[in-house]
Amino acid sequence: MTTIIDRPKPTDRPPLGQLLQESPYQAYVYSYPHKTSYRPIAPPVSLGQLWSGENREALFLYIHIPFCEMRCGFCNLFTTVSGDREFFREYAIAVGRQAQRVKLALGEASFARFALGGGTPTLLPLEQLEAILDLAEGTMGARLADIPGSVEVSPETVDRQKLKLLRDRGIDRVSIGVQSFIDAEVLAVQRRQQASQVEAALTLMRGANFPTINIDLMYGLPGQTIESWLYSIRQALRFQPEEIYLYPLYVRPLTGMGKSRREWDDIRLACYREGRSLLLGEGYTQVSMRMFRASHALAANGPVYCCQADGMVGLGCGARSYTESWHYSSNYAVDNKKIRHILESFIKTPDESFDFANYGFQLDGEERRRRYVLLSLLSEKGLNLVAYRQRFATDAFADLPELSELMPLGLADWDGDILRLTATGLERSDVIGFWLFSERSRQLMDYYDLK
Repeated sequence: MTTIIDRPKPTDRPPLGQLLQESPYQAYVYSYPHKTSYRPIAPPVSLGQLWSGENREALFLYIHIPFCEMRCGFCNLFTTVSGDREFFREYAIAVGRQAQRVKLALGEASFARFALGGGTPTLLPLEQLEAILDLAEGTMGARLADIPGSVEVSPETVDRQKLKLLRDRGIDRVSIGVQSFIDAEVLAVQRRQQASQVEAALTLMRGANFPTINIDLMYGLPGQTIESWLYSIRQALRFQPEEIYLYPLYVRPLTGMGKSRREWDDIRLACYREGRSLLLGEGYTQVSMRMFRASHALAANGPVYCCQADGMVGLGCGARSYTESWHYSSNYAVDNKKIRHILESFIKTPDESFDFANYGFQLDGEERRRRYVLLSLLSEKGLNLVAYRQRFATDAFADLPELSELMPLGLADWDGDILRLTATGLERSDVIGFWLFSERSRQLMDYYDLK
């Protein structure tokens, strides 16, 4: 029987009321389980065994490009600063070898979504970017022209040729990390971009006719005020983005800012509320704590994909894969030297070693139920209690009795079929999300050795 090393005994769940008295910005929650709860899998599980009983009719294909032209002071993603074209080429070849083995293990599979992230995929030279798209289609069989596809870009790496390639291959969404339209604010988080670069990049992106442009902005930056924050949102609105993400600044260990002793002026909650009010007044709909969608955004098309239930196939070093019972990836690090070591090992990986998952998290019944509840509740659709009962043959309130704490605190409304966060609940999404983590997951996170 396969087990995961280091499964600690559970600890008591912190009371939600206590967590609400603390900062709303202590843990960034967008998925479950968190990557710092992953551990070595002993013995490794073959991908063929892992995927054999899975529904493979509507999968998400994700390819990770762990390279950036600079590393932002807040970033704890698996990415490294590099401009080495030979290293890019070697990495693309390794991803191609991995893709061949993964596809062999998957067998017949259909993809309903595609994303190319990182890092900054558009840092790759045009030929490597094209090679990655080729393996998504040719090796993995993803029909990029027929499914929603998204690519991360940065102001410094956008050019007309790369945008044309992406659009010609069927990519319909580009997401650009701007953070702020004020040069001094982005410089304070160790980013060199100029507002003029950002505007030029957005002009190119709009001219390339992508159906969806997303702009990421960040509040709580050093020296930022509520007024300067609203200025950045208004500058973004000039380009009529179909989506805008408003991210709170998190200062995390081992990042450039995390090594500082500076005390942060915390205006993040006020910034969130003012930014939300501005976007709602401009006709945007709030999809989650972070995501806002414009009224002119096109309705989603392509095959149906359910993030709570359908699987993800991750390719590339740092990519995560999800099945119903297993989440797995390569090892994770933040320190640049350790990331580089992991990348070099990935490039040298023998073909047959790509046949196994050796680092991850096994989800038992409780973990699967918690994941479904968490991902549902943190979106504008809320938790459909009827769908939950159909999926698990149990009642959500019986499985997670702590959910009943949400309504008396004004964090959620319940109409009998749908449990949905209120505006107050949405702004505390990261608190509520972490509170819903299992004791096992939280203790694994506590014991994680940061590197």
